[in-house]
Amino acid sequence: MTDNKKYVELLWAEKYDKYKKGKKIPIEKPNLPFQIVETINKPRIKGGMQQFLYPEDQYPPNYPKDWKNLLIWGDNKLVMSSLIKQGWAGKINLIYIDPPFFTGADFTIRTKLGDERIEKEPSIIEARAYKDTWSGGIASYLKYMYERLVLMRELLAENGSIYVHLDWHVGHYVKVMMDEIFGYENYQNEIVWCYREAINSKKRWNRKHDVILFYSKTNNFVFNYKEVLETHLETTIKKFKHIDEKGKKYRLMGRGLKDSPITSQRDVPVEWEKNHPELVYRHYLPEGKLPVDYWLIDIINQAATERLAFDTQKPETLLKRIILASSNPGDIVADFFCGSGTTLSAAEKLGRRWISSDLSKFAIQVTRKRLLDIHNSKDLLEEKKKQYDKPARPFELWNIGNYETVYWQEREDEYLAFMLKLYQSQPLIGFRYLHGTKGDKVVHIGPLNAPVTMEEVEKVVIECRANNFDKADVLGWEWSYEVNELAKEMAMKNGVDLKLVQIPSVNEIKSALLGFDLKLFKIPEEVVEKELLPHVKFVEVAYLEIETKIKKGNEVTLKITDFQIPPTAELAEIASKVKDSRELIDYWAIDWDYKGDTFHNQWQSFRVRKNPKVEYKAHYKYEEKGKYQIMVKVVDVFGNDTNKVMRLRVK
Repeated sequence: MTDNKKYVELLWAEKYDKYKKGKKIPIEKPNLPFQIVETINKPRIKGGMQQFLYPEDQYPPNYPKDWKNLLIWGDNKLVMSSLIKQGWAGKINLIYIDPPFFTGADFTIRTKLGDERIEKEPSIIEARAYKDTWSGGIASYLKYMYERLVLMRELLAENGSIYVHLDWHVGHYVKVMMDEIFGYENYQNEIVWCYREAINSKKRWNRKHDVILFYSKTNNFVFNYKEVLETHLETTIKKFKHIDEKGKKYRLMGRGLKDSPITSQRDVPVEWEKNHPELVYRHYLPEGKLPVDYWLIDIINQAATERLAFDTQKPETLLKRIILASSNPGDIVADFFCGSGTTLSAAEKLGRRWISSDLSKFAIQVTRKRLLDIHNSKDLLEEKKKQYDKPARPFELWNIGNYETVYWQEREDEYLAFMLKLYQSQPLIGFRYLHGTKGDKVVHIGPLNAPVTMEEVEKVVIECRANNFDKADVLGWEWSYEVNELAKEMAMKNGVDLKLVQIPSVNEIKSALLGFDLKLFKIPEEVVEKELLPHVKFVEVAYLEIETKIKKGNEVTLKITDFQIPPTAELAEIASKVKDSRELIDYWAIDWDYKGDTFHNQWQSFRVRKNPKVEYKAHYKYEEKGKYQIMVKVVDVFGNDTNKVMRLRVK
């Protein structure tokens, strides 16, 4: 360790390869496209229909009116590195994280369906994350944290701050690591959060506190001390016995003058101010007590209305203090271990923008419901009912790494744009079959739910030749029998790569090969760069059956009649315990006038603690006759999404 005023570094097995001494672990920055799953901008209110969100005059001055907060499902390393690559570096004003404490992570989901209590083991992606994080003990855990903290520093604005919530297991290790990443000189505080709960140890002092490490990115950082002043004790207030003409309380104090008979004395008699005002000054009662680095904040008790079914939930009071002190209204607050959404809920209520992510779909769903129900929060209704009795501002749900192909079935433009991003190519406008460019090649994207046919490939070649393009890549999920057979024949005759080279038709073999380079790639195996491929997965969704009835007077009724989750081994036993498979639904929402782009939840029903059931029917009355598209989104109790689009005519 060198001079700690300049540089400090923590060394551990994962950081330095014993065969490559002195070489630090590289910080990979994968760049994957985000999949926008849902735009949530309508609240749930009694009666089912919706009211509008905050009027514009209730937004903070620097809160852009077109801004949408972001709730992202996926590995936070992928989320942060992709955000950096896509222009978010230096944009976030405050980061708070409550990462795993090196005690192991329990991704088991526990919930209740009817009278049956069920548990779901970690998904494959969660289990892999668990293995990657703790397989090598403290060394692999520190590597996990190091990579993420480096990315967080890059995302922070120059006047930004980060708060890292830890316990006694790893606080000291992470402190030294953060000195290296953020700079020893930018360490501001070790905050001790003290809480009361059951005393259970007779062998040692009971552990009843966590630590929160507070670092800034530079020495120019936001700290609004007036926003977090603490209330004076009554004993302190009583010391300020005098009241001036403006009603302010004060004490009379002797000035610290060398030869004064009352030098530095407290509470001197009022006669001194009358007869010798030069020796006396008024010490006014401050607005509040300056904040200290130990906080006495109780954990959430079992009966609290704030409490959710989430093991690691932190009290909102804790996050409000951090957000008030280290950000301004309209600033961007981020939490990349979102859990139950406490940071987001606090940021929302305090007029901050936010970005958050979690690897657990269950956590994403708990957070989504919390935000949808935010206008019913007890603290809001009591504190500032007129200002805050509205729901959360618009927010979007994004995916990264694990994509649902069903989402694009009715969104051709969005599907094409996404695939071009996945292939690291640029969009091309003005052509029918040529969708993008990559270097000196044009790119064609095959259909989502059908194989690429010989006719389709031929049309690509014809349009290329007509526009003087001599190189083309065709991307597809599947290929027709004729295309595959022709590829085999050409591979045998010409010794070309079977995977890469295809041609349009048997009759045009010679002309196709003369001066034209046509290559075909399978999605995703050959489209995605090798280093990104392990992070990309296209997932199966549940089966959803909906009954539609149209009555006179333009009234439509939707009813969920069946819901079946994918028949995986991990969920088969759980599903078998449920009498009505619809009990697996945790939330469902409807866009009654879906335009084929972004889903807008105009109606929703979801389980809450007081009422753990959803309504299976929904009604809507159209003002005008005509053709409409309806999109339904269902989320099960484990956080998995299923979408369905229906078309109807209102006569």
